Amino acid sequence: MLNRVDTVGTFTDGKSSVEHQINIHVNDLTEVSNNNDISLKEVLAGLMYVMEYRIKGGRLPHLDYDLMKRLCNGLLSNISHCEKEHFQNIPTEESDMALHLFGEFIQEVEEFRQVVRGIPVTDLAYALKIHRRCTSSSTDEQKRSAVAVIGLLTKNFTEFADWKDLVKQDEHNMVEKVLKEYEPTLEIPEMPKSPEDLLPPQSLWIDRKVNVLLDMFKVDKDKGLSSDQIEGLRNHYGSNNLQPPPKPSIFKMIFEQIRNFMNIILIIATIVEICIGEYKDAAVLFVVIIINVVIGFTQEFKAEKALEALTSLTIPQALVIRDGKQEKVNSSDLVPGDIVILDEGEGVPADLRIIEQSQLEIVESILTGESVPTAKDIKHIRSRTRKIPLADCKGNAFMGTVVAHGRGKGLVVRTGEFTEIGKISNSITSQPQAKTSIQRKLDILGKWLVVIAIVLCIIIVIINICYGNKIKETIEIGLSLAVSVIPEGLVAVVTVAMALGVRRMAKRNAIVRKLPSVETLGSVTVICSDKTGTLTEGKMGTSLIWTIDDFAYTFTESTNMDPNKGTVQKLATGEITEENLVTATDTGKTYDTADAQLMAAVLSASLCNNSSVFLDPETNQWKSIGDPTEVAMIVAAEKAGFSRSNWEKDGFTKLGEYPFDSERKLMSVIYTTTNNTPATGEVDMSANTTMNAACPVPNTSIVLAKGAPEAILQRSISYVPSTNPGHGSLNELINGEQRPLTNEIKALIATRNEQMAGRGLRVLALAIRKVSHEEAHAIVKSEQQQDSESNLSFIGLIGLIDPPKKGVRESIATCKNAGIRVIMITGDHVITASAIARQLGIIDAENISMQRTMKGSELDLLSDDAIAELKPFPSVFARVSPDNKLKIVKALQARHELAAMTGDGVNDAPAIKKADVGIAMGIGGTEITKQAADIVLADDNFSTIVEAIREGRRVYDNILKFIVYLLSCNSAEIQLMMICTIFNIPLPFTTIMILWANIIADVPPATALGLEPPEHDVMKRYPNDPQAGILNIRTTIAAVLQGTIQAGVSFVLYMIAKETTLLGDAEAKHVCTQFQYAQTVAFAALITLQLIQAFHSRSVYSSIFKTGILENKWLVFANILSFVLMLIGIYVPGISDFLENYDIFWQAWLGIIIGLVVQFVIIEILKAYLRNYEHKVNLKKKQRFLENV
Repeated sequence: MLNRVDTVGTFTDGKSSVEHQINIHVNDLTEVSNNNDISLKEVLAGLMYVMEYRIKGGRLPHLDYDLMKRLCNGLLSNISHCEKEHFQNIPTEESDMALHLFGEFIQEVEEFRQVVRGIPVTDLAYALKIHRRCTSSSTDEQKRSAVAVIGLLTKNFTEFADWKDLVKQDEHNMVEKVLKEYEPTLEIPEMPKSPEDLLPPQSLWIDRKVNVLLDMFKVDKDKGLSSDQIEGLRNHYGSNNLQPPPKPSIFKMIFEQIRNFMNIILIIATIVEICIGEYKDAAVLFVVIIINVVIGFTQEFKAEKALEALTSLTIPQALVIRDGKQEKVNSSDLVPGDIVILDEGEGVPADLRIIEQSQLEIVESILTGESVPTAKDIKHIRSRTRKIPLADCKGNAFMGTVVAHGRGKGLVVRTGEFTEIGKISNSITSQPQAKTSIQRKLDILGKWLVVIAIVLCIIIVIINICYGNKIKETIEIGLSLAVSVIPEGLVAVVTVAMALGVRRMAKRNAIVRKLPSVETLGSVTVICSDKTGTLTEGKMGTSLIWTIDDFAYTFTESTNMDPNKGTVQKLATGEITEENLVTATDTGKTYDTADAQLMAAVLSASLCNNSSVFLDPETNQWKSIGDPTEVAMIVAAEKAGFSRSNWEKDGFTKLGEYPFDSERKLMSVIYTTTNNTPATGEVDMSANTTMNAACPVPNTSIVLAKGAPEAILQRSISYVPSTNPGHGSLNELINGEQRPLTNEIKALIATRNEQMAGRGLRVLALAIRKVSHEEAHAIVKSEQQQDSESNLSFIGLIGLIDPPKKGVRESIATCKNAGIRVIMITGDHVITASAIARQLGIIDAENISMQRTMKGSELDLLSDDAIAELKPFPSVFARVSPDNKLKIVKALQARHELAAMTGDGVNDAPAIKKADVGIAMGIGGTEITKQAADIVLADDNFSTIVEAIREGRRVYDNILKFIVYLLSCNSAEIQLMMICTIFNIPLPFTTIMILWANIIADVPPATALGLEPPEHDVMKRYPNDPQAGILNIRTTIAAVLQGTIQAGVSFVLYMIAKETTLLGDAEAKHVCTQFQYAQTVAFAALITLQLIQAFHSRSVYSSIFKTGILENKWLVFANILSFVLMLIGIYVPGISDFLENYDIFWQAWLGIIIGLVVQFVIIEILKAYLRNYEHKVNLKKKQRFLENV
């Protein structure tokens, strides 16, 4: 993560140092409006601190003119800031600070005065707006500052001798009154002094030496703050708390559901029904509205818990030094200046500057994403850049991280919202909750339906007025039409479909937190994936050992800690090629059968090591303790047959160790194989006793070393000789004559190192040195590692890697076929990231446009717009910070991509929340990341994302299917009613009939369509255009024409039943009037046609012969249910009376069957045309995908 270095004094406290500090703050003044990382108050506080302790009192009366010019412009641009209060413009706290600094720089710096002298008086008056600090509501300090600035300008500059030139004419009287009130300040102008000492701003202070920093905070590292200081510091800095997440308003969420466009139409219809006395229709509409609101509210209420996990990141208590004593305090009570004691296993309670440490290592994975502990030191960092990677802040500890090893002391430098965690919290809370793709599309659909309803109602009213129909009749017709336009069951059916998708995703280890993201995931065009733990296993394993005799050894199942799993295989040569890897053969695992060079390598790897693996008796699982890199080496040694316990059992005894540090870049240990141990516990180096007969290297003392290849080579003068396998070969190798390390051998080492690094391996070198017992004893006693780490013999290289997970390469290939681009984002080095990307197929050797990589430092130099315009867009981003991740998401969205972002650390939360679909890791992810995400992976596996996309596409397809189905049904009702209205024919339906058809008859089949299995080509189609609506031209045509078929058949049957007795003579049988009979026939015909349409809707494009009828048993059951409900509405007394339906005869059912045949033929012809058109569209989508990568 990148951090601001908003500090005082990057170099020594001379003129150039202060100018450098001011320059940083001036840059901030110009960037503050576009940079969420900094606030104007922070910048001005930093400048005030520089003024108070570096410039004031004549310390630096002369500074760079151009710098002062930029500073003056920056201050003047902020002096006029104000906020409205009681209809007055009140200067902000920041503008008061800017004015104060303006006056103090006039007092102290000659070049600043020269700059001011050159400003036209009218421009200066406009910028200062003195009168705003001379009102009756102005504070005493504001008035004093205004008067002091006027005095400084009039006394120091002849150009501004008349104060009236600096004030608007109509404000002269008010300002003059204040000048008289503070006349002494005007005569001897001086900016008001702060009532208390200026306290250091909250910052990381990476560039300050410990003693300087302690002086700044006026604290003794051994005594801490005094009780008297705490309250004042807390009043100034605030408490060490994170702001709780905003609680959602239940009433607001309910109101948002009510003001949904479709619900508004139904509410209006309900009110009108009440006004015209149709209480029965109004009651049914009201129930529909309540159901829609309850379903929508329930889902939104469940989703509004994005930040509750923030509080879990704070450490409840901290051990501090106050009043010279150690005491436990609540972490919320910490203030900048407190001295905190850090111990192994403890959490860090605030952002600290390390002032003392002993082998202190801190796990910062929640911020950096890297699980390897970071070694800490107290050194200050000298850097001219204001931003440095968080991982490079070796002298700082951050709130929420955990001490893995060692202990130390830290000075609290940032608390609460100023900490890294606090900034991330603010970043999340400041982001508005954007609607998902499906929500936006349904909103657009709803608005269009409302517009259509209003337009059609207007047309109906006009037509009925022209025919001279009654007003009440006209209103009823308009309401019936409005109800026909709105698919009342849409909200419920969409919710049920997505909820069922959630259940299916959960079975595939994808836990959905926010319901609409089910569909959105199916529409993504780009997946931005973390490397570690998602694309890879997330744990280190030894992939390869290369020995100096130019042979290489590979390890299978290298990350499995069980020593009995996996094998070690020897390559034919040291050349690391695919052919050699395929033809590798198993090696021996005993002293007599193993190669001596391999034994020497694992000897160094396992003994120069402080980690261990063990079988947990409770879980029967292999577990590890220690650094992941060292664990990988221990596991490799055990798989080779030579564990540390075996070496020690066979006579190797450890004498001493020099731990790894970042300067030396290596670790070394001293071992002996003598077993003559006196009672004192000290080893007798002079003894020459007989060793354990099993010891492969009897009576020998050795130094073993491992570290960076360049560090080991620098300390090596020879290399171990080649020996044949067999008893005593390792002894011969160690005690034999070592070969000189020539330039030719060094070149070979460099070549193999490059080859291994090119495969994405983290390469370490191994070395050995035989020493006498006396020399070993002297090395341990001297505690000088240079005595140990010199004149080494080079053994070989060991390559470690976090290997790709099984199945990920295939999943990425599936994504490509589906038109989804996969982008790797990692904090790892470019070479490692690129190697893994090539193995996984993210970087395509055959496609130049998919080979671009970019580092985070390069992203920092580009604006969001510039990143969005990159072509080709990078496939790999390496060494990235959380800010970079957020930039990448914004850039992709600017390119109109629908982006999914994965992550696990707290630092990933802002990017995850910003992405269209945020995906958190369930195993390795932090709680806040899970809460900010839309989907949580229970197995942290990329392949799960692909399966979830498959499910998401299924959900999207099914939503489209039932929307097309519902709209075809509703359009049939609309078209039928419009035909009747245009030709002044009595309507075939009442409002209550339409509601019965839309809810009771349509909803069960539509819900069953949400259970459709995925189509065969679901992951072979390119994603839908994120900018397009849920319906395109083809699906709209399908819905309207299918509705036309239903309307046409129903209208024909209605007119036949109304005008003839071919479908039954109701009046003759005294059932009802022929018109009432015709209405019931139309009701039965339309619902039956709609139920059969549900089978056609199983695919928008495929023939019913291909999709079948019985495959979706839920749809068969739903259609039977709906048909039975329709029959109940026709034939069951009471219900039929409520719906105004009457019994119909067999002739009517025969006519309906004939209509179904007509429907089947026309729809099959329509689908054949749509299939051909869709194929052409998919080819165009593929071409656009290839052009945009």
